[in-house]
Amino acid sequence: MANKQNKYDRQLRLWGDHGQWCLENSKICLVNVTATGTETLKNLILPGIGSFVIVDKSRVNGEDAGSNFFLDPNAIGESKAKVATNLLLELNPEVKGEYIEEDVANILETNPHFFLSFTVVIACNLYGDTLQKLAALFWCNNIPFVTCKSFGFIGYLRLVIPEHCIIESHPDNSHEDLRLDCPFEELCAYADTIDLDAMDKKDHSHTPYVIIVNIATLVILCVDLSR
Repeated sequence: MANKQNKYDRQLRLWGDHGQWCLENSKICLVNVTATGTETLKNLILPGIGSFVIVDKSRVNGEDAGSNFFLDPNAIGESKAKVATNLLLELNPEVKGEYIEEDVANILETNPHFFLSFTVVIACNLYGDTLQKLAALFWCNNIPFVTCKSFGFIGYLRLVIPEHCIIESHPDNSHEDLRLDCPFEELCAYADTIDLDAMDKKDHSHTPYVIIVNIATLVILCVDLSR
């Protein structure tokens, strides 16, 4: 647990333990291996999703190897799904990955329930009836469906879901508020030992900011009381 806290420290500060738990229990499906798709999956694998499945029946060609970091030029002729899965799994040993060398339209026809086990489905460069049927399936089952296309420097992304409400409140700050308009005794005692007027520039520059704010707050309060 300590290693996981260290590994994911920055993101845990953002979405907390519950957010990380949701991430680690998610199952992502990527339809079609493209540069956009593998980069998206990479950015989900690094923070620690639970597992992923890549669905693509096509083979690696020279154009793919030249534009996709996760398709090795030495793998031309091999399965895109297999090559991309193997390289993506190297990013995070805690994430599980599988691949299916089959046409997505065929799976949709013969076993549409296959897609209902996923937390999120991402489809890249998918068109026509297959895209429409997939979107309808996920819409009816309230599964987030992300469809994206890229053409050089131009990209398109659409999230298909009826509604997705997130309310994730962070716990209150465990550190007490200083409340400088009513400072604690130790702060007052320390502030009383500081004489800003008697300091040179060097000492003044090293005065803790909280002391300057405290003194300024007291001055403002005194001015308000004198009115």
